[in-house]
Order: sequence, then structure tokens, then C-alpha cells
Amino acid sequence: MGIISKDKNKITLIYNSNTFLGSQTLSYVSASEKKLLAIDTSKTDIPGTQWSEIADGLDLSISDLVQKELPNYKALYDPKAKLDQQDWLKIIQKHPEVVGLPIIIIEGSFYQMNTPSEFLKFIQSDSAGISRNPDKNK
Repeated sequence: MGIISKDKNKITLIYNSNTFLGSQTLSYVSASEKKLLAIDTSKTDIPGTQWSEIADGLDLSISDLVQKELPNYKALYDPKAKLDQQDWLKIIQKHPEVVGLPIIIIEGSFYQMNTPSEFLKFIQSDSAGISRNPDKNK
């Protein structure tokens, strides 16, 4: 059993409010009818065990959470450096802004958001006619 809540009636959003993508994704998720747990990585430290669980939930390695092409990462670290999992966790904990994509957890499933509106395909709203199956929305 993981340490991140996967309540069916709650959406967990892990984002950075200092980024446009993060703040806009928060707006979309806040409009949902489900309860929201918003974790702003610019204000809240996330333990390494939770980052590991997030990476596992996304079926990624810890290093894949880091957006290595971002200027703020390149300014801090050598993109070609050979790092192990613990090194990547230390980077994320010290500079959470290098995790450039917001992450949502809905009903036990983890997703990275490439755009704020991408969230819409993961929720179900009778009033908006949105289904969890994106093919039904066509």
C-alpha cells in the first residue's frame, strides 16, 4: 500500500504555482466537482518516498520526472552527468521546479499534464458531457 491517497472521490494535484502550466492546471482541476488536494511543490516539500511512489505510478524512473531540457535545470546541473536514483531524488527535493509537468492522481491512476486542458479527458462530468473514455467525447 502506498503513502499517497488514491481516494476515488478526490483528485490530488502535484504542481508548481510558479509555472504557467502549474497555475493553469490548478484552475482546471479546481473546477472539478471532486474534492481536491493541491500540493504546490514551490511551498511544500515532498519526501523522497513519495516522489518514488509518484514515479512508480507514472511508470517512470525518478530521472524521467525531471525536465532536463528546462533552462532552470541546465543552469543548475550538467545535463550529461551520470546520476543514480538517490542523486535524482536530491535534485528534485532541492529544486522541485525541475519537475516541469503537473501530476494528477485520480482513482489510483497517475497522469502527467502536458497542457492544462488535458485534465478534462480524465474527469467525468454529466453537465459537461465528458466521459472517462475520451473516444465517447467525439
